[in-house]
Amino acid sequence: MHVWQLADADGLADRTHPWTGSLADPAHRHLDLRGEPGLIRTALEDLRVWRRYPATETFYRLLEWLNGPSSSLESSDCALSGPAPNESPAVPKALDCSGRLIVLFRDLPLNRDEARLGALTQGLARAVAGVDFEWGAVGLTLVPVRFTTLPGPASEQLGFQLMLSFWAWGDDEAEAMAHLARTLGVLEAALRRAAPGPGVG
Repeated sequence: MHVWQLADADGLADRTHPWTGSLADPAHRHLDLRGEPGLIRTALEDLRVWRRYPATETFYRLLEWLNGPSSSLESSDCALSGPAPNESPAVPKALDCSGRLIVLFRDLPLNRDEARLGALTQGLARAVAGVDFEWGAVGLTLVPVRFTTLPGPASEQLGFQLMLSFWAWGDDEAEAMAHLARTLGVLEAALRRAAPGPGVG
């Protein structure tokens, strides 16, 4: 599978955790999916639109594991855009799906440790790149974040989150969504493989 190291081209450099408001809709806010796991299947509007496809169930299961008791990570944000015309001449498919998943260590001070974040990023890149599948891709971007609940001055609250962008391609909606399910399955397996176990500091 394709793995891309991406720059922060989406203007995400001014993020905070937890976050309130977004450029798309000021009413949007960070959802505590660890504390309220039922929100995963009820409050994520981007996913509800595509609920009829297995890819959405795959995404739900990924979020449930990521925010559940057996993970050392959690999600901060996610998005999903369904099939749209493919604008990449390098990929010979008519449609593409895309989205993102932003993850962080639950133990917030660990998100200030660039070596630990680098190890997670590289572990994910190796796990994804080892999969033989040409119709999906994952992009990895370390995004600067201010962790407002960490003690101390603002300079001691600065760290990073890992933005996992993903794409899948197909010649029709059904194929694109099937390839998205495969891509998200690969991403979950990579996260399970690369992330330290719960309680590891």
